[in-house]
Amino acid sequence: MDLPPISPAEAHKLMAGGARLIDIRSADEHARTRIPGSENRPVDAMGRIGDSPAVIFHCRSGMRTTANAARLAAASDCPAYLLEDGLDAWRAAGLPVAENRKAPLEIMRQVQITAGALVVLGVVLGLLVQPAFFGLSAFVGAGLVFAGSTGWCGMAKLLAAMPWNRRAAA
Repeated sequence: MDLPPISPAEAHKLMAGGARLIDIRSADEHARTRIPGSENRPVDAMGRIGDSPAVIFHCRSGMRTTANAARLAAASDCPAYLLEDGLDAWRAAGLPVAENRKAPLEIMRQVQITAGALVVLGVVLGLLVQPAFFGLSAFVGAGLVFAGSTGWCGMAKLLAAMPWNRRAAA
């Protein structure tokens, strides 16, 4: 079953009539930026949703909701929709967005920043100090390939245990 996409303006009207807005992003993404009134229900832990005139699912850009449309449709006992182009479109439409700049960056953004910095560091040290430092870049690259292939990211697990991220989870 496909879920029909609706514009931010249509979603806003449905919400005024009692529709629930469900954010399927991870808790760390929702903590940093969210649509006021949205409920956080990460897609990987989605349960049954009912007792509402309608449900509107959203993510940041609309890609995750579109990719998981069948799963989301199966979770809903009421009419369900996808917010077209997600939070990005909501923001572009001038609708309210709550941001907590004190919340840590999302774990995957932290992984991207850390991995990129380690690759650059390995290349710079390999060129300027000792060619063996190129191994650091190769190690990080291999870790990223492993994470992409298996869905398990050691760097994400390590970063999630850092004090700034544990504080946000509490």
